[in-house]
Amino acid sequence: MSRFAPLQNDTFLRALMRQPTDYTPLWLMRQAGRYLPEYRAVRKQAGSFMGLATNPDLATEVTLQPVTRFGLDAAILFSDILTVPDAMGLGLQFIEGEGPKFAHPLRDERAVLELRVPAMDKLQYVFDAVTQIRTELDGKVPLIGFAGSPWTLACYMVEGGGSRDHLEVKRMMYSRPELMHHILEINAAAVAAYLNAQIEAGAQAVMLFDSWGGALADGHYHRFSLHYMRSVIRRLHRSHDGEVVPCIVFTKGGGMWLEQLADSGADAVGLDWTVDLGQARLRTGGRVALQGNLDPAALFASPAQIRAEAERALYSYGAGGNGYDGHVFNLGHGISQFTPPEAVAVLVDAVHDLSRVLRKT
Repeated sequence: MSRFAPLQNDTFLRALMRQPTDYTPLWLMRQAGRYLPEYRAVRKQAGSFMGLATNPDLATEVTLQPVTRFGLDAAILFSDILTVPDAMGLGLQFIEGEGPKFAHPLRDERAVLELRVPAMDKLQYVFDAVTQIRTELDGKVPLIGFAGSPWTLACYMVEGGGSRDHLEVKRMMYSRPELMHHILEINAAAVAAYLNAQIEAGAQAVMLFDSWGGALADGHYHRFSLHYMRSVIRRLHRSHDGEVVPCIVFTKGGGMWLEQLADSGADAVGLDWTVDLGQARLRTGGRVALQGNLDPAALFASPAQIRAEAERALYSYGAGGNGYDGHVFNLGHGISQFTPPEAVAVLVDAVHDLSRVLRKT
């Protein structure tokens, strides 16, 4: 018997499994974040981003904020993809105005060969937050756990932080591919263990964020990113407490590889705003659910235009197949910190209302 309350709204999970739903479910990448004044208040209380992310009470509070404010169909754990390399001893810090930085980036052979899968107890604060969030959701909506893809984590680990050209990580990939594969193998094992621990703690779906996969050349994407995401997916616990645990993969800039992503073993593929939903549905042949893919900048438009853009995306998905099931509405990337919260409310209502109407036509 599950230790958690029965789920009251399983629309999101049903959509991921391409089962019939009454409407198109919706959640937003980075939905718990700086665009919400209540988040900024808690962030100030925490004193730092990591102070917030490593405090299960505060992480729970900010995870629940958008679910409380809007009629979203899923909550996503408030954390960061870089908690895993931090647990590997790379020394993560978030510098105001500069983003994440690692004190000990992987810049030489010795550092790479010393890399190990971290003990999961170093990430216990994440798993405690998952359990607490799931408990406090009280069955309202499902909880999503997540991790960065092995390649995306490697980009930060080698560069030492964010990068526009990824010069250092690509230099290693081309000049010492064996070192890069070593990092990716360690990352894949770590990410799989991390996601499985989140599932054991209460996550009801998981997502792999391959934020930098689109920076790779064709062919190299398959060898250095997709191959290792498949490795993670193969190791995942796909059920827990008698319930299926779906998996979503998202490669930003990965539109040209949709067919291969659909064959990755995931249940759903996230799309950025450069991809036509209907064409993506045709290309993937109904093998997976699709998640996406409104341009986040559309939320700066008027309410009427936001509704029109939502309708356009819904119609686009419907044009690629029979009906509207198997679609999770989302943005094509994370929500901007400058987004008016009122715009999110307009979008949520529009997607829910319009998708109900479309299912009756």
